[in-house]
Amino acid sequence: MNFDLVVFDWDGTLFDSTALITTCIQAACADLGVPVPSDAQASYVIGMGLIEALQHAAPDLPRERYKELGERYRHHYFARHHEIVFFDGTLAMLQDLKARGHLLAVATGKSRRGLDDALNTSALRGLFDATRTADETASKPDPRMLVELMDQFQIAPERTVMVGDTTHDLQLALNAGTASIGVSYGAHDHESFAGFEARHVAHSVVDLHDWLVRHG
Repeated sequence: MNFDLVVFDWDGTLFDSTALITTCIQAACADLGVPVPSDAQASYVIGMGLIEALQHAAPDLPRERYKELGERYRHHYFARHHEIVFFDGTLAMLQDLKARGHLLAVATGKSRRGLDDALNTSALRGLFDATRTADETASKPDPRMLVELMDQFQIAPERTVMVGDTTHDLQLALNAGTASIGVSYGAHDHESFAGFEARHVAHSVVDLHDWLVRHG
């Protein structure tokens, strides 16, 4: 194996949640009467920690109201999060990588509560060896999530790969000194990945799985 530790982003990489998150950000802004961001503006912030994401999506909102905006986002999201499904092939890929001896982890902009809820209501329970969320470490692209995961398992950066659908994920990998793989089917257009030194851009989960089997 080239990589002992494979770290995945969550939303837009494993789960087809980009459209729902975008809609919930827009609905929360509408609730507070601030300008509603476009689909592109709202989807750009996916992968960041919630408050950082909302500050980008609604930059004119007074700072003291971001907590209220976050509450409205959570209201909309948790009312519909049961609609989110795996991308086709995700579960088979993870099970196969696990069987091949890779350590599997998650580094996500979700909150600990949000990630635990997702893990507890999905077939992914028990597949991951460790997880990190933005509210317990730092928001991407700060390298702390990846550094903590590598430290936990005593895995060197050159034996670690980060898989994600946004430039935040790829910058996280650069900042932590690890390899990265971009996926084109999530929040960010894959043309924006240029310059982030991704080893590969996968256009489907099958493509990602095949690359990891051949090169991972």
